[in-house]
Amino acid sequence: MSSHTMAAFGAVLRRDLLLAMRRKSEVLTAVFFFVVVAALFPLGIGPELNTLRLVAPGVLWVGALLSSMLALQRLFEADYRDGSLEQMALSPAPLPVLVGAKMLAHWLVSGLPLVLLAPVLGLQFDLSSDALLTLTLALLVGTPILSLVGGIGAALTLGVRGGGVLLSLLVLPLFIPVLVFGAGAVEAQASGLGSQAHFSILMAMLWPAIFFSPWACAAALRIALE
Repeated sequence: MSSHTMAAFGAVLRRDLLLAMRRKSEVLTAVFFFVVVAALFPLGIGPELNTLRLVAPGVLWVGALLSSMLALQRLFEADYRDGSLEQMALSPAPLPVLVGAKMLAHWLVSGLPLVLLAPVLGLQFDLSSDALLTLTLALLVGTPILSLVGGIGAALTLGVRGGGVLLSLLVLPLFIPVLVFGAGAVEAQASGLGSQAHFSILMAMLWPAIFFSPWACAAALRIALE
């Protein structure tokens, strides 16, 4: 990758992070939703610790999945409306590289806070230290997949009326394997079976997503711009 391309990648990444910091309400909405979902379940289920430990991986992972989806529709929408997306498509830098920068910014804003909050929220489910560590690592590997795959759905539904509903229908089935193996890693670790197999499958999903998602997303964006 040339220095010009790297500079363009860094510029788009910094721009998106700065814009996210100026729109703090949108960023905090997803984080607040995750916190509320994780906090309400123990109140609804009751104080039985065995039940809380049993449902904790699924509850936290579903909360993280839905929280990341809240920000997906805004991934390209603002740039599409103000013409920035067309400028990116016409720039000398490859569009997949610029799209990759936007996906990374999306994960840093909407995914990384969930990873950092998960161990704190997991304490109210009485998870062990090993289970909390596994949960954090599983979210660290799994949430980038949500941003990468969700970015393709956001590009495909860009400019479509009712795109939010269509986006959910497109990406939710693709998120299910990440949810299953992410939550399964925590359950396997808590039961003493080991989580290596689950992490291997998550990594097998992450690396192809890192390579192919920006290219697929760029192709979908070009179609939307036409």
